[in-house]
Amino acid sequence: MTHKHLLSLGHGYSASALAPHLLAQGFSITGTTRSSDKIAALEAAGVTGVLWPGGDLDADITRATHLLISPAPTGDGDPVLAAFRDQITAQAPNLEWAGYLSTTGVYGDAQGGWVDETSPLKPSTKRGQMRVDAEAEWQSIAGLPLHIFRLAGIYGPGRGPFAKVRAGTARRILKEGQVFSRIHVEDIARVLAASIAQPRPGAVYNLCDDDPAPPQDVIAHAAKLLGLPLPPEADFESADMTPMARSFYAESKRVRNDRIKDELGVRLQYPDYRSGLAALLALESAPR
Repeated sequence: MTHKHLLSLGHGYSASALAPHLLAQGFSITGTTRSSDKIAALEAAGVTGVLWPGGDLDADITRATHLLISPAPTGDGDPVLAAFRDQITAQAPNLEWAGYLSTTGVYGDAQGGWVDETSPLKPSTKRGQMRVDAEAEWQSIAGLPLHIFRLAGIYGPGRGPFAKVRAGTARRILKEGQVFSRIHVEDIARVLAASIAQPRPGAVYNLCDDDPAPPQDVIAHAAKLLGLPLPPEADFESADMTPMARSFYAESKRVRNDRIKDELGVRLQYPDYRSGLAALLALESAPR
């Protein structure tokens, strides 16, 4: 039986949540990071850390049975393919599974309507268009057992609204008809693990929970859980926001997740933001 080895390129928040699932199954994992300061934390989590860009990954690519690609594309295209296309193409027939983490931003603005994996790709931001291009670039590699995962807004430990609500810096940004889909990072890990267990090369999956919601509702619920006053409202048009934060409001859509349930048998641990936020607060309050 071939030893299972995951090469995780850009081993960040989502990949770190997946790692314990695979380590428990006997996988070994190599994860790349841009920061030498993070190598020790990766090693402590059971992941062999490699600095990249800068490190030599030829042997790791050859050894890999599974490949997870997390880095975002740049104006120059996908950074992983820019560096390793030839090696990955040569290794493709030996891989059991490859996963590319994309975004639901590829669908663009649906004006609050529903989209699924068969919806046309009509990105309304440069960032979304780069993701569409990167998906196509990965799909062009013959023989690669590629799976594309389009992630909604990610939250989880260390990435929830509670800190801003406690600090009094949270605001309920109001924009008529605005709605987002989101997903807890642990459910991302569960979907990825389920796909690795049941490869379907060529598959595309939306990763989101069952309850698309206006962003101000999430902030309000976080305040309620904390027993704090509702954060103030701010009109989107006049709100002081970073260009990145404002760009997210260029798109409003509800994302369907039926495929992860029907094809992979996934049952979300946190099917809505209310259960997810309650779990985050319980985790924060748990004795260390």
